[in-house]
Amino acid sequence: MKIAVIKYNSGNVQSVLYALERLGADAELTDDPEKIRKADKVIFPGQGEASSAMKYLKGRKLDQLIKELKQPFLGVCLGLQLLCEHSEENDTECLSVFPVKVKRFVPENSQEFKVPHVGWNELENLVANPLLKDLPANPFVYYVHSFYAELSDLTIAQTHYIHDFSAILHRDNYYAIQAHPEKSGLVGEKLLSNFLSI
Repeated sequence: MKIAVIKYNSGNVQSVLYALERLGADAELTDDPEKIRKADKVIFPGQGEASSAMKYLKGRKLDQLIKELKQPFLGVCLGLQLLCEHSEENDTECLSVFPVKVKRFVPENSQEFKVPHVGWNELENLVANPLLKDLPANPFVYYVHSFYAELSDLTIAQTHYIHDFSAILHRDNYYAIQAHPEKSGLVGEKLLSNFLSI
């Protein structure tokens, strides 16, 4: 099984590649449209800033390619946000795979809530889905983000920080996780292995 990890100007890609390697996956970091198109599965990871990421994707016509793919596709962190329709981060039009808006966390109480949201938090209200199969009870995952996807009918797990947000989204062959599975211990490893089994 060949996995394409989409290369674009974002950070944190190497740790995703290491996590896939630990699972025995054959993954390649690439921005080559043909390699992405031919891959059995595609992972779209990263952390960084939405508008510069979209500029990179558009410059290589990867924005159109991503929306045409039929194989299982997993967005991670910034990847989830870019799959939504619009981000408040620099007023960025995104890929619109998920008709969901991405908003900035606004702390209601700066003593209790800091932005960015950094650390472990719980996945709640999980929907029956192959990506979430056999997760432990009360699963915790690791977050680092200042922007969040609103809840929608595509939300298959949510997390509460200041308010509820979409922790995991699913539509057709597209899945996306806001947390960093590669930093989320056994729960993150299970999420990645579940994706590889879809």
